[in-house]
Amino acid sequence: MKVIASTLRKGNVVEKDGKLYVILFAENIHPGKGTPVTQLDMRRITDGVKVSERYRTTEQVERAFVEDREHTFLYSDAEGFHFMNPESYEQVAVPADVVGDAAPYLQEGMAVMLASHNDVPLTIELPQRVTLEVAETEPVLKGQTASSSYKPATLSNGVRTTVPPHIAAGTRVVVMTADGAYVERAKD
Repeated sequence: MKVIASTLRKGNVVEKDGKLYVILFAENIHPGKGTPVTQLDMRRITDGVKVSERYRTTEQVERAFVEDREHTFLYSDAEGFHFMNPESYEQVAVPADVVGDAAPYLQEGMAVMLASHNDVPLTIELPQRVTLEVAETEPVLKGQTASSSYKPATLSNGVRTTVPPHIAAGTRVVVMTADGAYVERAKD
């Protein structure tokens, strides 16, 4: 199906010269003079080669049919990350390069959206927020809680983020899976 280049987003799959590419980064650029363009950074699915393409925003691009289906994360090993389809109980092994930056946020039993084309896993979409425990952070300093400053912290999955001064080690917090940013203290 043909779509306008400016509508493409991260995670979409496009077909170019008979090969499938997953979009890693998409940006619409509107220069002061000249034609607006869409910059796409893509990874070829067959061999993992990364390419960068520029299209006029009104140009037509072939978008591949991709099936999005919910899967449950089970475990990871040398083969990759293992997911199960909750309807058919069929298990799928997803290579580490497909999971990419999402790996630290995966938790056993987590529901994710897995996009596949002809039963080949292409991309994974995590829930927007995940609850993790603060593994280590600086101690709470008296009188510092009134300011809107943040302090560095390491989460239980190894990701570094910043948290408000009143958060101590061992506290469960909610973070965004896109960038690891602190949202709120967990309500459990």
